[in-house]
Amino acid sequence: MKTLLLFLLLNIGSFTMVKDGQPAATIVHRGPHAEQAALLLQDFVCRISGATLPMEDTATGPAIIINGTPDRTLEEDGFLMKCTSDTLSITSGPGKGAVYAVATLLEQKLGVHYLAAETYTLTPAKDIAIPAFTLRDAPAFRYRQTQCYASKDPVYHDWFRLEEPRDVFAGGMWVHTFDRILPSSRYGKEHPEWYSYFGGARHPGDHSQWCLSNPEVFEAACSRLDSIFNANPGMNMISVSQNDGNGTYCTCPECARTDSVEGSPAGSLIHFLNRLAERYPDKEFSTLAYLYSMHPPKYVKPLKNVNIMLCDIDCKREQPLTGNASGRDFVRALEGWSTVSDNIFLWDYGINFDNTVSPFPNFDILQPNLQLFHKNHVQMVFEQIGGALGTDFCEMRAYLAAKLMWNPYQNTDSLKTVFLKEYYGDAAPYIGEYLDLREKKMRESGIDLWIYDSPASHKNGFLCPEMLARYDELFDKAEAAVTDDSTRLAHVQLGRLQQQYSELEIARTCTDTDPIRISALLDLFEARCRQYDIPMLNERLNHPIEYCELYRERFLPKAEKPHPATVTWINPPSERFISRAETGFTDGLYGGTTFMDSWVGWEGANADFILDYGEKISFSSVSTDFLYHTGSWILFPKGGTYWCSNDGKKWQELGSFTFGEFREEKVRYAKGTVKLDTPRKARYIKVHLEALDECPSWHFGVGHPAWFFIDEVEVR
Repeated sequence: MKTLLLFLLLNIGSFTMVKDGQPAATIVHRGPHAEQAALLLQDFVCRISGATLPMEDTATGPAIIINGTPDRTLEEDGFLMKCTSDTLSITSGPGKGAVYAVATLLEQKLGVHYLAAETYTLTPAKDIAIPAFTLRDAPAFRYRQTQCYASKDPVYHDWFRLEEPRDVFAGGMWVHTFDRILPSSRYGKEHPEWYSYFGGARHPGDHSQWCLSNPEVFEAACSRLDSIFNANPGMNMISVSQNDGNGTYCTCPECARTDSVEGSPAGSLIHFLNRLAERYPDKEFSTLAYLYSMHPPKYVKPLKNVNIMLCDIDCKREQPLTGNASGRDFVRALEGWSTVSDNIFLWDYGINFDNTVSPFPNFDILQPNLQLFHKNHVQMVFEQIGGALGTDFCEMRAYLAAKLMWNPYQNTDSLKTVFLKEYYGDAAPYIGEYLDLREKKMRESGIDLWIYDSPASHKNGFLCPEMLARYDELFDKAEAAVTDDSTRLAHVQLGRLQQQYSELEIARTCTDTDPIRISALLDLFEARCRQYDIPMLNERLNHPIEYCELYRERFLPKAEKPHPATVTWINPPSERFISRAETGFTDGLYGGTTFMDSWVGWEGANADFILDYGEKISFSSVSTDFLYHTGSWILFPKGGTYWCSNDGKKWQELGSFTFGEFREEKVRYAKGTVKLDTPRKARYIKVHLEALDECPSWHFGVGHPAWFFIDEVEVR
């Protein structure tokens, strides 16, 4: 009798869903997204208790009433939940508030933690009772997007209140759309005047921009927009935005005049977008404030239905945006736009594009940056934090970003603690210590962190030998702690990939590498990448298995050592690379996928230099190693020629090589080689490399000088 009385006292005011493994309430749903919300609730209640809550048209007893019909007193995607002893009611604002309310209910009241794709934790229970409560909630930003692979899981996507461009932008027209709207391949030859003028010529191309002062461009764009909107009824937002690439905007007299008055190349862009907004007052037009157009114009203000997609791509990432010069310049742009627009879409970057499987220690800047955005009237946010499996702790990064995009004023330490405990189990203390330690050492190093980084850039900082050894100790302990938990062990091993990749990348830049140890590490890294099906190592989609095969061929120390030589310049490289080249052409160290180490570059100019080996050496081939990286405007040269000499005065030509046009996204290496019929002996080798005149029409840098980069000159 006392036990029954205690039970009744404890449950006064509680709403009981499940009792003794049996349903104790029904679900009633009506309106948009309500059925989806009801199914989500029914599913997880069953996973917890084994009971399936019935769905009814009307409530005849204790009921969960989910009303998806938008209540206009609630914010977009917001909701109101009220729980009494006999009713749990959910009211949705415009959007998917009903679904988000159920996710909140499951997490906060039923103890379900969704963490990554099809990955969650819960505590089984035969009884589910919820104390009375009232909760009203709404997002800080009306649109929230990450790039995590987990978003392909529909439950994850809804649980974390995420959206995708396809949900909002008509015809999938989302960023960099100029060439999709008016393809230069179709119109460039007939109408070159529609495209950017700079450097004394028009430059139609895949990544060129429009001549925004040309009235024909405006009308042609409107005609195309009519077609897109007609093909996508009910979708009223579209991106009309510059192509990817910098320095390719139009400088014809009319465009230049507008931009000069406005003090920014964004001037002609906003004038053009305002005309579109006036033509289509019932539509919303998004445009990029990106690279050259980041800063707002002085006078023209975007109309209400012009959405400014502001990008902080050029900022360093080791500190919040207010903490370094590049970030503060962006903050000035943000504050400028926020004074003239309440319709800002912020594209924030938290990814290493050139080395996605690489440590990127900046979890601590997520919250201050999102708070900064919120305080400056940002309405929409894309946290580009690395989408592919294997990207640096992307599951945790996406978890934190999604939570903070909903409410940037939460306790981040608490969020981290929950994720670490649930995702890593007994390994959580070691993973947490590793993450805290690397961020501390990153800050102490004073070395910049940026989105085209290389682990080798930090080999004297947070990836120095002492710290790499400490990180290995922590990962060893983390793996040992979950050795009997295959799921958590997989999570730890995925996180360790970044550590292993860093060691491999740093080892290839050192002359004292232990080939046996590095070969074993390479084998392990390859095995793990195969085991977990890691899809890529960088934005250019280079595959980790290709990397491992190439590493054995290219980076492991060779038995044949190069002949050291000194260099004499005829046409030297760009000044910042000269010191690197003094010994770098014959040190036996080959550059990786970024130009940050080993590589020596020329911008739109031929290379001519002489290598002096100090004595006559015997050889039967000469070759130069080249990098191809379209995203960095690095292409192969036209070709080259080699000569040899014994006295540095009389030269004998050895032969030439040429490269055809190479057009691929992946980062590549290639050798320009001349093989001799019979061996020669000589002290001097002269090298001539012929540059491309400029980047071709399909390239990001159309109309601008192309770079080419070399590292080793091999005389074998």
